[in-house]
Amino acid sequence: MTFRSLALSNIRGNWRSYSAFFLSSVFSVLIFYIYAAFIMHPDVLNGNIMAAEKVRTGMLYCLYIIIIFSFLFILYSNSAFLKTRKQEFGLFSLFGMTKAQLRKLVIYENIVISILAISVGIGLGVLFSKLFFMALAALLGLDTTISFVIPLKAVWMTAGGFFTLFMVISVWTVLRMRRTEIIELLGASKQPKGKLVYSPWLVTLGVLCLITGYSLAVLMTVRTFVIFSMPILITVIVGTYLLFTQLSIVLLRVVQNRHSIYYKRTNMLIFAQLGYKIKDNARILFVVSILSAVIMTAMGTVYLMNIQGKQEVVKSAPYTISYVERGLHTQKVINPDELRKIVQNDGLSIKYEAKVIGIGYEQYSVKFDNGSRIGTNEGSEYEQHAMIISVSDYNKMAKYQGKQSIIVESGKMLVLYPYFEQTTFGRGIAKGKINGKEIEIPVTDSSNTIVMNNWITSNSVTFVMEDLSYMNLLTKVSEEEQLVFYGYELANWEKAAPTVNKLAKLIPQELKEESDFSRTVQFTEVKEMVSLTLFIGMFISLLFFIAAGSMIYFKLFTEIQEDQAQFKGLSRIGMTSKEIRRIVVTQIGIIFYLPCIVGISHALFAMAALDNLMETSNWIYSFVVIGIYVGMQTIYFLLASRSYMKSMIRGTAA
Repeated sequence: MTFRSLALSNIRGNWRSYSAFFLSSVFSVLIFYIYAAFIMHPDVLNGNIMAAEKVRTGMLYCLYIIIIFSFLFILYSNSAFLKTRKQEFGLFSLFGMTKAQLRKLVIYENIVISILAISVGIGLGVLFSKLFFMALAALLGLDTTISFVIPLKAVWMTAGGFFTLFMVISVWTVLRMRRTEIIELLGASKQPKGKLVYSPWLVTLGVLCLITGYSLAVLMTVRTFVIFSMPILITVIVGTYLLFTQLSIVLLRVVQNRHSIYYKRTNMLIFAQLGYKIKDNARILFVVSILSAVIMTAMGTVYLMNIQGKQEVVKSAPYTISYVERGLHTQKVINPDELRKIVQNDGLSIKYEAKVIGIGYEQYSVKFDNGSRIGTNEGSEYEQHAMIISVSDYNKMAKYQGKQSIIVESGKMLVLYPYFEQTTFGRGIAKGKINGKEIEIPVTDSSNTIVMNNWITSNSVTFVMEDLSYMNLLTKVSEEEQLVFYGYELANWEKAAPTVNKLAKLIPQELKEESDFSRTVQFTEVKEMVSLTLFIGMFISLLFFIAAGSMIYFKLFTEIQEDQAQFKGLSRIGMTSKEIRRIVVTQIGIIFYLPCIVGISHALFAMAALDNLMETSNWIYSFVVIGIYVGMQTIYFLLASRSYMKSMIRGTAA
């Protein structure tokens, strides 16, 4: 038998242990190749796909992340396999195989695994790259699809990069084997576990770190982000590590002291072994917890950005289409009948519309009692104009938009100004020109709610006046100088961009600033950015998720021989296969879900901090992301426990 045939035989014999590592490596190669194929695509390099520049830089960073993460993941996987095979290597040494030959065998095995993983990964990458390009073209809004090509540079970069990665780790692995003696290899699985001990001081430190990190996350705002972010990161990481290495032992001691729980059915065997499993797996559980928190927080953040982006676009532009005409009966900007006809012909419908008569308040400025000032600055060439409307018109529009109605004091105004951090400015005096005459009007308060689009020159800010006072003021303005605001809210406005662009072309160039058709454009830009971020991040998060689950899977298989020996002895004294299954599945479930629960806890507080930063509340979306993650973790757990139980039962029955 040659070394190559022996290496192949070892891989076939240990395939159950290798399978998770192999599939994870294949997925890493697959993602790397797809990203590299897009970056190296001729149309991207030649600049034929202009929108591709939006994602090319992000994908380059993703390639670096994949390489670094793959290096650490493969390094850990090899270390795990090395531990499971110490007895095997000890037997080879006992039968006369030299250390040089052992190292040669390991290198041969890694070469075979790397070639298989790279070949399958690139093959699947070529197969799925067309779907990837089609999805990207849809997200980028390209008129034509991205042509299917197989960039040879991407193939060689993927194959060369990952083969080098495997070989570097192989060399590092065999160097670790150099000082290991035969007796140590043969007795690897029989080394005593030692007593479970903890330090009260470290337990206290871990609890304080987690409490501090969580408290700072809840209290963090936009102003304190720079100050709090690093302490939160440090305290949570330290607290998580101490949670698994110290606090977990305390919690197990508490369970052991609860005799009603500890001595119930097979719980004694479950918790007796669980303490050592958590101790041995503490570092892995710590890493998986942090990875889980990062995955859920990152995906939740992008998801919330999508929801929040849409809400902000609607908030800044209450109507899909809006414009202002000067003159009660003029139609210089656009004809309303023609607008409705085009909307109807394009298969869209108007959900509701508004026609509001207003008073032009030119060169306005408001000086508030607290010293704040908005509007046209004294001596400035840039003039800002506003519109005064009645409170009845405001409340009518607010009702359609699901906003609260207001009351305004007689002879005074309320200013709608959403572009400030504080909720209100308070009282003040407004100055401006109506019909060329300067008029001062008291302001009772300000509100950060708007019911009319303000990206219009003659309505950069809206003032609301009590009805009787408004009518008295309106009678002094001729019909030719009165302003008329037209607003149209379209049903399914998210898909109305072509229609809105068609309508925008009908507006004379000199009157473009009297219209606001920007909502669909802003939404398209926000959706494109968030969708691309989500699309790219989804693959990286999926890679992290698979790697996190695989780490636990590998760690379980490093201890399977010891577990088989223990349960084989228990089965001889009468323990049934059903009881063995209950013990094993419970332990695997705790090992799988414990870091998941800790990660969810971290993610929830991160989401709370995100809500503070975005000044909103989106808990329902956070739970959607967490639910998806838990569902994926459950699928991984079921597959892993099934595979582990098959190996366990087979070893116990032998």
